[in-house]
Amino acid sequence: MDYEHCSKERSASLDLLLRFQRLLVSKLYPGDCVGQVPNTYSPDLLGVGSLLKKYTALLCTHIGDILPVATSIASTSHRHFAEVSQVVDGDLTGILLPELVVSTVLLLSKNAVLMQEAGAIPLLAGLLEHLDRFNHLAPGKERDDNEDLAWPGIMGSFFTGQSCRNNEEVTLIRKPDLENHNKDGGFWTVIDGKVYDIKDFQTQSLTGNSIL
Repeated sequence: MDYEHCSKERSASLDLLLRFQRLLVSKLYPGDCVGQVPNTYSPDLLGVGSLLKKYTALLCTHIGDILPVATSIASTSHRHFAEVSQVVDGDLTGILLPELVVSTVLLLSKNAVLMQEAGAIPLLAGLLEHLDRFNHLAPGKERDDNEDLAWPGIMGSFFTGQSCRNNEEVTLIRKPDLENHNKDGGFWTVIDGKVYDIKDFQTQSLTGNSIL
């Protein structure tokens, strides 16, 4: 009943896109085939994977155009954010994207090689920055972030202590600087071109120094 109610509220074209998206996912979902050689796929299956990539590219292009505008308007006030969120929630961004992301993760867990061949994942990853900017405008975002990241007994004090440094000016750290700092007993590490000081976390970590 809920599905029928939601379906009536959606436009016919949006409902058709959702059905098409689900059809693509169902065709890629591995069945109980017997005797298939691992990592070899039929031309039909590869064709569906290529179609999923094209579909994802078109969807991401649309959402990539919508979100910056939505973020600009939503940044005006909390009321604007609420109104824009309602519009986005009824658009492709709120209806097609969440289900596509979950489906992609599911397909990736079932058949990573095929999904790598399809190449749809990097396209979705390109939306992360746009989504992050929009979500950072949500009222109570900092409280929610602390609750999500502050795992009991481990991470709470670590993230609370780091929050006050977010607004500091970014400093350029050269590789020799990092090496010298670590030789002197520091614990800096580089992830995606950014330097993180994890020395405080070292004492709280349950994983041990070897993994860090």
